[in-house]
Amino acid sequence: MDATAKPGFRGMKGLKKQRRIQVIVLAFVALTIATALIGYAMRDGINFFRSPTQVLEEPPAPGEVFRIGGLVEVGSIIRGQSETVSFRVTDSNATVPVTFTGILPDLFEEGQGMVGTGQMQDGVFVASEILAKHDETYMPQEVIDSLKAQGIYKEPVKEHAPAGACSPDPCNRPDAQHPWARAAVTGP
Repeated sequence: MDATAKPGFRGMKGLKKQRRIQVIVLAFVALTIATALIGYAMRDGINFFRSPTQVLEEPPAPGEVFRIGGLVEVGSIIRGQSETVSFRVTDSNATVPVTFTGILPDLFEEGQGMVGTGQMQDGVFVASEILAKHDETYMPQEVIDSLKAQGIYKEPVKEHAPAGACSPDPCNRPDAQHPWARAAVTGP
């Protein structure tokens, strides 16, 4: 090898190293920008759940969209003109008035769990969306957590089918815990 070839070879090696560093820095900058854009886009899409007690203790900022959940207070549903409905949601410690214009879910009723998305306006939660339980034992996890924190949540009693109504064997065994245990034991 001659003297002119060696410096050129080392120069190429240094150029490759410099190019590799540039690619890594460029990838890091692109990743940082992408993360910032995703965070910015999601800021309006993240709704925090609050119980009525939390809403009254720490009122939300004006125009802040959030989720409120609790039980629909018995005797509080008032159906207004057209599709406007007013009711109160409670967690047994505090109550927040709610208004909603739209069609309520079929399973929405007094004394049942609900979660609403919306914002506070003059002390009233104006809901843009209402979610209700989907069967007789369902309650949104946030509502369960809130009620457990206050010490008023009761686990639902799980019913079993009558003897012979299902398989495998656990439904067919007479058991003192089964509500239909006598029917399974005494039978016709």
